Amino acid sequence: MSEVPTGSAGSTGSTKPTGSAGSDPTVAVTGSTGRLGGRVARRLAELGMSQKLVVRRPDRGPRLPGAVAVRGDYADRASVLEALAGIRTVFMVSASESAERLAQHKAFVDAAAEAGVRQLVYVSFYGASPEATFTLAHDHFHTEQHIRASGLAYTFLRDNFYAEFVTDLVGEDGVIRGPAGQGRAAFVGQDDIADVAATVLSRPDDHAGMTYDLTGPESLTLDEAAVILSEQLGRAVTYQPETVEEAYASRASYGVPPWQLDAWVSTYTAIASGELDGVSDAVPRLTGHGATSLADVVRTAQG
Repeated sequence: MSEVPTGSAGSTGSTKPTGSAGSDPTVAVTGSTGRLGGRVARRLAELGMSQKLVVRRPDRGPRLPGAVAVRGDYADRASVLEALAGIRTVFMVSASESAERLAQHKAFVDAAAEAGVRQLVYVSFYGASPEATFTLAHDHFHTEQHIRASGLAYTFLRDNFYAEFVTDLVGEDGVIRGPAGQGRAAFVGQDDIADVAATVLSRPDDHAGMTYDLTGPESLTLDEAAVILSEQLGRAVTYQPETVEEAYASRASYGVPPWQLDAWVSTYTAIASGELDGVSDAVPRLTGHGATSLADVVRTAQG
């Protein structure tokens, strides 16, 4: 996994961050009504930074000190141009999963460049590649390539699977089913990703041209993840391997389009392939604290 060494990586910034409260916002955050974008927006507010929150419905944007919600839709060039006027750096979360997602990403990147944005901090995926087993990683790769070609400065945050997502794999009977074999994934907590993003957005020049692989502190099989979930949820969770054919058959009844079915199944086959294995030091190096374990993420979510 790569980190492009152009810039002073690892600085958390001891001086005043760019876009401090009281000045016109130079940072925009997309996806602030969602779990990751919302976390990032809250951290920037805690740092005292002014920000624009680019959302489809401004009335739903979080109310935060120094933040103003503005309308912007990835596929709507005019709204993006208006939303990003005067903005230097944009935190860009990926659009909702759909067959049109890559086209929406490209339209947003083009509009950001036209609006005069200097740098995009894009939430990508661990091992993004046109050959990646996880099919949605293809969109992330092509988005990265489009950003590179746009002439914008960039920072790519290549996240492993979210640790918060692991509990969603558990069926009503307490069983995780899928063709993951004994492959491993280094599930990463969204709070850790948000901490990294806040570090980057507060000192964007230090991280221009960088690609950071973001992982948790350990790589786990789904058997090991099931043991952790059992301990934290207080109920039995087990993992039952499926064949690829069984995985497609068991999910076909949901009636989703083929691309969605491929994405669901390849979540597991990507783990089986070993492409999600490997622990990065990026989270502790950039945030100053250790990466959060799956056990701690689940425990926190239980409240």
